[in-house]
Amino acid sequence: MLYAILCYNDENAVFSWSKEEEAATMARLHAVEKTLADKGKLGPVARLMPTTAATTLRKGKDEPLILDGPFAETKEQFLGFFVCDFETLDEALAFSKELAIANPGAGAYEIRPLYVFRPGAISS
Repeated sequence: MLYAILCYNDENAVFSWSKEEEAATMARLHAVEKTLADKGKLGPVARLMPTTAATTLRKGKDEPLILDGPFAETKEQFLGFFVCDFETLDEALAFSKELAIANPGAGAYEIRPLYVFRPGAISS
């Protein structure tokens, strides 16, 4: 089963890391990812730009409203995700625990089963 592992953290803390802190964190995360990648079970991994780069389209009865910024003001922001292939939820949780150890600070990992609507490559 495919799982999306959604990564939440305080973007002000994450985006204020020094180059050294960033490099060390990414090296730790890469080490966790490598085991899964070597088994062919790691799909796309993405880090989102800060919420200040976001644009939100809100729907309603009238014309959609386009807003600068994220949908909600929260203490933690959705900063990225992993797509992984696991046999069980327990495997997904074990991988998420490894990510949590590798990634400093507070935050959370949300694990959700993933349904692929359109398998295949992204077309340009």
